[in-house]
Amino acid sequence: MSTSTTASVSTHVLDTSAGRPAEGIAVHLSARGGREANWQALGGSATDADGRCKDLPALPEGTTHVRLDFAVEPYFEKKQADAQQDAPANRDSGAAVFFPEVAITFAVVPGEHYHVPLLLNPFGYSVYRGS
Repeated sequence: MSTSTTASVSTHVLDTSAGRPAEGIAVHLSARGGREANWQALGGSATDADGRCKDLPALPEGTTHVRLDFAVEPYFEKKQADAQQDAPANRDSGAAVFFPEVAITFAVVPGEHYHVPLLLNPFGYSVYRGS
């Protein structure tokens, strides 16, 4: 929850190749207070069945930049393993994960809420500031 002196962040991940939320992706949140400041790891969460992280840590006062790190490689490896189990003939057709992780960095101002969805597929991704 944002206050007049802090910003707040939420996110969710949608797997556009499957047309559904991406469950089980680890998300780590970091923040810094200025371009030259060091990143401070704040903690993390994992996406739920709706692809949402409902328990990301609060941002400290003075945060100006936020980074969300999404560990997408384990998600796609599991998805690929599940598909191979269902269709053994396709075992060798899959390539390694192209984007093993996605790091999104953005600027924030106090008092604002930032919802940052990640639209994900095996060979690309897109992000935007949602509401």
